[in-house]
Amino acid sequence: MEANSGEGAPKRKPLPSALVSNLESVLAARRPAPAEEVSTAAASGEAEAPEAEASDAPPADGAPARPVVLLTCAGGIQSAGLAALVDALVAGGRCDVHVCAPDSDKPACGHSITVRETITATSVDFKGAKAFEISGTPVDSVSLALSGRLFPWSAPALVISGINMGPNCGYEMFHSSAIAAAREALVHGVPSIAISLNWKKDESKDSDFKDAAQACLPLINAALADIEKGNFVKGCLLNIGVPRSPSANKGFKLTKQSGYSPAQSWQAVSTNRPSSAVHFMGMHQSLGIQLAQLGKDASAAGAARRVSAQRKTVEVESVAASGKQEAREVVKKLFRAEFVKKQHEDLNEDIDLRAVENGFISVTPLNVHGQAEAEIGAPVSDWLSAVVAEEKEDPSAA
Repeated sequence: MEANSGEGAPKRKPLPSALVSNLESVLAARRPAPAEEVSTAAASGEAEAPEAEASDAPPADGAPARPVVLLTCAGGIQSAGLAALVDALVAGGRCDVHVCAPDSDKPACGHSITVRETITATSVDFKGAKAFEISGTPVDSVSLALSGRLFPWSAPALVISGINMGPNCGYEMFHSSAIAAAREALVHGVPSIAISLNWKKDESKDSDFKDAAQACLPLINAALADIEKGNFVKGCLLNIGVPRSPSANKGFKLTKQSGYSPAQSWQAVSTNRPSSAVHFMGMHQSLGIQLAQLGKDASAAGAARRVSAQRKTVEVESVAASGKQEAREVVKKLFRAEFVKKQHEDLNEDIDLRAVENGFISVTPLNVHGQAEAEIGAPVSDWLSAVVAEEKEDPSAA
């Protein structure tokens, strides 16, 4: 006997005929089409395939996937060095290029990261590459890109930091944002290269970055080939120093980190503004970035004044033995640090700075702590010798 049977059971109301008809139509549309109809539609070209972006589309049958190379640059998303490197790699067609770099110049901030603040990532147009600018440091750029949150991958084949404006030789590596970005990749287990141009004020020009990129292509392509084979040197990053005239370089040279460090000079100043308005705005910042930086500086200055006023109030309220308020003077002085190039006494031809000054492209292996161990030097030397020999045999391979 059914639970709903009997005289007391409620009577079911029939569904409206129009609703029934709509439901039947929906269910019929969801049924899979017979195999014959599917093959007929495919043959006639009626079947539509979902659209996908070219860079994310899977390779054609039988075609190997190109390795992904992540680029960043301490000079910022609009730096000439980054643009030259992107153009060279895209034109070479050896890899898929992705970019994640700071939205402005971030020099000498070392391995600093952004905490307790939200980082903004904004897409940027780069011909042939997917690119984002972020409101963080170069290390933030690499860390975010490798997190899998920004790009559809979390482990590129290679990370390249550069091309930096100015050398990163000797103890400059401890301040260098460019080397720190490459070091961050190494910490994540990703092979990395840092490239810097020995830029000279009033002598070098933006086209030198293009020459530097072309000069480094043989080494980058060789690194990609060996990474794919699993033969690339492990446990170190390669710090590449390009001489002042890249197109007239004397070739690659394996070097050691020197003990060179520029002299830091502190100058007393009367204002907290940088000495040059051009430097204050930044050479390659957009108007929007300039205004945003001005707003940030104004907010910071206002906060500093409020804190200073509060501190003064607290200090003025101190009471002397006589019972009267005793004011204490608050002294504020302003200083600015400047780096002055000094003469280095090391005449060893195998150190990084000496090689770059002599016209060679220096290749210095570094581990996460700085100078690479002696056991890494031999594999890097063998690898670099093979790169040089291959370049001499087939110069067009670059």
